[in-house]
Amino acid sequence: VFLSSRGERFGAQRAAQALACAAAEQEVRAAFERMDTVEAWAGNGSRLFSRVALVLHALDALPALRARIVRQELDAAEASAAFDPLVAGLLQVVFEAADAATDPEVSRALVALFNFMQGKELAGQERAFGARAFAAGRITPSGQQHWQHLVASQQACLDTFAAFCDPELRPAGRPDPDADALVQVERLRRIAASSRGALDAELSDAWYQHCTQRIDGMKALEDLLALRLRQLCERRIAQAHDELRDQRVLLEAFQSQAQAPEPGALPPYGPHLERSVLSLVQEQARRLQAMGDELHAVRASLDERKLVERAKGLLMAHRQMSEDEAYKSLRQMAMNQNRRLADVAQAVLSLAEVLPGAR
Repeated sequence: VFLSSRGERFGAQRAAQALACAAAEQEVRAAFERMDTVEAWAGNGSRLFSRVALVLHALDALPALRARIVRQELDAAEASAAFDPLVAGLLQVVFEAADAATDPEVSRALVALFNFMQGKELAGQERAFGARAFAAGRITPSGQQHWQHLVASQQACLDTFAAFCDPELRPAGRPDPDADALVQVERLRRIAASSRGALDAELSDAWYQHCTQRIDGMKALEDLLALRLRQLCERRIAQAHDELRDQRVLLEAFQSQAQAPEPGALPPYGPHLERSVLSLVQEQARRLQAMGDELHAVRASLDERKLVERAKGLLMAHRQMSEDEAYKSLRQMAMNQNRRLADVAQAVLSLAEVLPGAR
């Protein structure tokens, strides 16, 4: 809106938002500095830290980008495209963290958070796109298709979030926390979708207001998801310490009886100790089996996303598509063939063997 109005609107709000983002940026940089770089991330450490490096590079470029926006050197679409790599990189850091987690509860929470964050980002992109369209008073058929793509992509993210999220955190069973705002957003979506090209420019402010109300509600839920994730991690760490302490006590008792049995005492490997050790081993085996089963289900969701990302990259390389165009193409193929997006992505990747240079 600031760019489309040539700086006449949202100037003060934009400056305040930039200051708030700069403060959040310092928190992110400090968190990256505290990250453990040893064997804890050995599984996918290179990918995770590559994502972090890309984010830091994009953050370093923010002051120059903001200066260009103040000077009105970019239009609204160009500015959105300039911010996209940073936002995508930040989301990928969360994805790689989810991919590295080995505790199924933590993995589920991370997958839910990641998909909700991505859905919220797409809601922001829709707000910007719709604001431009309503303010301009017109929309093209290709613009309507792009709008539908943003809506469908949001819904896919929110559906995945709902599948992995704690049911207590889904208000009224819906992934959208502000139902009233969503009703108004959907009403304006239908107006734009059914338009033959002309839009009422007076609806621009209403669109922006209702979208902002919806996104504010999503941000509140996102903060709650992050808080619950932190509490879950702290609880799991405390539980691990308790289990380790109990196992050490049992091991010390075992060693004590085996090395220095008292006169008249039971044999060092008596029934009581054998039952304790057997119980410990059985409990560990049950826990590992349950964790493995649940972790497998979570990994399936992450692996499907990797397939889609790889297929997008293949289409971008061999058809000179943008990332957005590649994803739309995969979605359209999935709809035409009535197949899952991951299955279509796998079929596209199977062509890599016959495409020169695809590897």
